[in-house]
Amino acid sequence: MAGLSVPQSDPKAGYLAHKAEIDAAIARTLDSGWYILGREVAAFEEEFSRFVGLAHGIGVANGTDALVLALRALDIGPGATVATVSHTAVATVAAIELVGATPLLIDIDPGRYTMDPGELETVLAGEGKRIKAVIPVHLYGQPAAIQDIQKLADRLGVAVIEDCSQAHGAMVGNTQVGRFGRIACYSLYPTKNLGALGDGGVVLSDDKALAGRVRELREYGWRERYVSAIAGTNSRLDELQAAILRVKLNHLAADNERRRRIATDYDSGLAGLGLGLPVRAAGATHVYHQYVVTTAVRARLRELLKERGIATNIHYPVPVHRQPAYAGRVPLGPAQCRQTERLAEKILSLPMYPQLSRAQIDHVIGSLRDTVQRTQ
Repeated sequence: MAGLSVPQSDPKAGYLAHKAEIDAAIARTLDSGWYILGREVAAFEEEFSRFVGLAHGIGVANGTDALVLALRALDIGPGATVATVSHTAVATVAAIELVGATPLLIDIDPGRYTMDPGELETVLAGEGKRIKAVIPVHLYGQPAAIQDIQKLADRLGVAVIEDCSQAHGAMVGNTQVGRFGRIACYSLYPTKNLGALGDGGVVLSDDKALAGRVRELREYGWRERYVSAIAGTNSRLDELQAAILRVKLNHLAADNERRRRIATDYDSGLAGLGLGLPVRAAGATHVYHQYVVTTAVRARLRELLKERGIATNIHYPVPVHRQPAYAGRVPLGPAQCRQTERLAEKILSLPMYPQLSRAQIDHVIGSLRDTVQRTQ
């Protein structure tokens, strides 16, 4: 299919798919004359909370802030250790350091690519008193082993903060991720399953007092306007983004189902090529924020796909503990993130977004079959 271009992600396609509704929502907001923390934000908070199945939602400026505010609401700061993973967007680890806490990086399960509960159990047994929270990341749309993680944390009274930034709508059994821990954090970056047309984030919880504290912290610690009861910050989801997100939330379930159908097409079309294909964890519903394969010939494969107009990406090429800002100073679990380092050498994200056409999907599959054969 010469000349056919396939982006790895395409936020504009998500806008164009719902252009009339989004344009109307933007116009409605502009006409309202209210642009910060008004009706649109309040409605989005309520609607997204209901979608996930939690009682309280707080819109914030971005996903990093969501994690920072959740940690602060739990009184986690200097002197505390927070267990998370190195195979994640750096925002997860950055948020921990932004509150003055120390990240402790746990290795991943080589199948799910998410936090290894076995190593977490070892770490909690040895360092449980120092660890005040665990942040499992539901990565690529795949739920982490959250039930096992929550049971381990419950034994020692350690708070679980779910990083759901890549898993809007993912489920374990009949329960959405975000409902297992004390508090859940979401990025609403444009490429996410539920993405704004700019930055945004949201914090969800069933704990009224905890949610109230996040709400205060996001706006200077105000309980009454202009009077800070606690030291807070400025992290507010704006009305325009909330209005856009309300439109896109109405289509999230259908978009996630479309992602699953694309993933099924990839699974069948790429079978037998020697690529490592994504695992579907038993009892879980994957929402395919990314469709990530593994290959020992990644660089060559990317080059050949690029020649055919197919864009790929690597999420994430350098584990957090190997990045210059963190290398040599962030503590690791006993496995020393060996699985994380092995995986980083092989992962490749294929094109994945709901608006991929049949022709584009076939082009990706056909090109991969041809290029894999050329690299063997």
